[in-house]
Formats: sequence, C-alpha cells, structure tokens
Amino acid sequence: METLDILIGVAVLIVLAAVGAVAGLVRPRRRRSSLPRGAGGAGRSVLGPRSDTDPLPGVGDDAEVPRDSPSRAVDVVELPEEPSGPLTERPAPAAGRLVRLRERLARSNSALGQGLLALLSRDTLDESTWEEVEETLLLADVGVGPTTEIVDHLRERVRVLGTREPAQLKEMLREELLAAVDAGLDRSLATERRGERPAVVLVVGVNGTGKTTTVGKLARVLVAEDKDVVLGAADTFRAAAAEQLATWGERVGVPTVRSERDGADPAAVAFDAVKAGIEADADVVLVDTAGRLQNKAGLMDELGKVKRVLERHGPVDEVLLVLDATTGQNGLRQAAVFSEVVQVTGIVLTKLDGTAKGGIVVAVQRQLGVPVKLIGLGEGPDDLAPFEPEAFVDALLS
Repeated sequence: METLDILIGVAVLIVLAAVGAVAGLVRPRRRRSSLPRGAGGAGRSVLGPRSDTDPLPGVGDDAEVPRDSPSRAVDVVELPEEPSGPLTERPAPAAGRLVRLRERLARSNSALGQGLLALLSRDTLDESTWEEVEETLLLADVGVGPTTEIVDHLRERVRVLGTREPAQLKEMLREELLAAVDAGLDRSLATERRGERPAVVLVVGVNGTGKTTTVGKLARVLVAEDKDVVLGAADTFRAAAAEQLATWGERVGVPTVRSERDGADPAAVAFDAVKAGIEADADVVLVDTAGRLQNKAGLMDELGKVKRVLERHGPVDEVLLVLDATTGQNGLRQAAVFSEVVQVTGIVLTKLDGTAKGGIVVAVQRQLGVPVKLIGLGEGPDDLAPFEPEAFVDALLS
C-alpha cells in the first residue's frame, strides 16, 4: 500500500512538472495597432512597440520611427509642366542693331575715319596732305570716282571757310561721307505679303561669302519682326548646306523645304519652297542658292533658271547679293555679273568687322546703283544688322 502511494505521488509530480514547462514556453499574443494612413501605406498595419522588458524584437519594429529622430512634414512640390513643342529662341530686335554694334564697327574701320581726321587736323593742308587723304580713301575701297568727289568737295569747303577747328573739320568730313554713302536710298527689305502669296527673297553670291549663314541670320531678323518665314534650301550641291540651313531654322521655329537627295534640281526645290509658303500663309520665303563663280557661264545660267521658275508663282520681290567686304574691287566685278543675270535689288556686306575697308559700301552702291541693305559685323547669330548710313558714318568717325 505504501509502495502504491509513493508511485502515485511521483506520477503527480511528473505531470505537474510537464505542465509547468509547457506553460513557460507559451507567451500571450500582443495587441495590434494600426499605422496612420499615409505614413506607411494605405491601411497597412504593423505590430505595436515592444516593452522595455521584452528582450526579443517584434515583427514590424523596424518600421517604427526611431525615438531620437526629429519629425518633418511631407512637402508637396509642384513639378513644371512639360513643354508642348520644341524650344525655340527669341531673336533680338533688329531695329537699332547697328548702333549697338557701333564699337565693333569703329574698331574695324578706324583706319578710314581716324586716318582722315588725323590728316585734316595737320597744321598745313598742302598738296601732299590732300594726296594722302586721297590715298587713304582709295585704300579703303571707296573707289576712284567717289574718292575724287570727296577730296574735291573737302578742299573747296576748307578753302572757302578757312576753318582749322577739329570739330568743324570732323563735321565736314561726316557730311561728305554721308553724301557718298547716299543716305537717301531706300534700304527697306521687300518682305511684306503680296496678296495671296508670301514675299519671295532670293539670296545669291559666290562661294565662301557666308551666304547660307546670312540666310539663317536674316530669318532671325524677320522672326524678330513677328513674320512667318519659310526657308528654301536650293543649294543642292553642297551636302551640308541644307542641314546647316535647317539648323538655323529650327532655332527660331522656322520650317525648311529641302530635297531628300543631293544634286537635285535647285529650281524645283525653290519652286516647292514658295508653294509651301503659299499653303502655310507665310509672310516671307527665303531661298538659299549654291555659291557659284561669276565667270562660270553654266552656273550663272542655272541661277537665271532658278529665278525664272520662281516667277511662275509671281515676281521675285527681292534679290540679295551677298558680298565679302574683304574682297574689295574683286567683289565689285562679282556684283556686276550677278546683277546682269538676276537683277540684284540689294547688297549684303559680310565680314565687315574684319576689315578696315568700309569704303566698299560707297563703291558697290555707285557701281550697281542698288543700296547696301544689310551688313554683317560678326559671327554671332544676331550680328546681321540693317544698314543705317548715319550710324555707319558715325561709327567710322567715333
């Protein structure tokens, strides 16, 4: 009997020990708490923070904000809207551009204006001095006829007035140069629409004068005047010409009509450009042509063909001849031939910033009987300026 009681007691102890061990392994479940919406995702829940006495990490503890971290509100930033089309430049206004470029022009032509003033300011104006004045004008490419007129007029005025004051001499020289430049010529560009069609401007010249660049810069001048422009890449012989012209157009949002193949008929491209301008209700169509030597009869005949084909749409309103100011008297011979073939209506003098031969303005106008309408005074996109006689002469004498 005692033995049985002992065995029952031992069994009870074993059962109690087992129950205790199991109870020690089971932990009570922790209550869940919801994370505020927007802090960790919409409606997502994580477990609440564990107590300081809890030695084990709880699920979701790493989602909590550290206790020592400063809180910061979420900033709402408005992103800029995407542009609806390609970015284009807004060219500088063309009006008064020559005045802004006066310093550059004065530096490049100082030998003419300042040289003449130095000669006229001498104590004695003898025959030798007047010969030097004449030589200075000739070296500046003013031309023999205009030079003779300027010197004769100055000599007579100085003799009659008997003045030696520098200010009066400068004013007399200014008046004579203005007369030689002919401030009364009409230098406006024919770029207004003609009824149901745009104005057509044909740009011609020899190789290397900067013709395509001039067309691109002229497009900027017209865009600055709020005109709708179409470019025609009729220089089909130089592979890069059409691409270069299209790049100029893209910068100011102007379309370019071009051929898909090299060596295409330039007259056909020019015709298509005007046709596109009519369909688009454009104000002006600028047609670039291939550079050609004035002594190549075949090339000059082809240029005449381009003009005749353009005239199927109506008269060509403006024919601009681009001349390199550094070529001097050779440029005048070029101008004469081009004028015979396509009846030039205006001159664009480029590279005038790199020469002291500003007198070419006088000579080319006198020989052709047409005005200089635009001058290039640098390589910048807005360095093509409408020619203003008074600003030009003042720059020479500044």
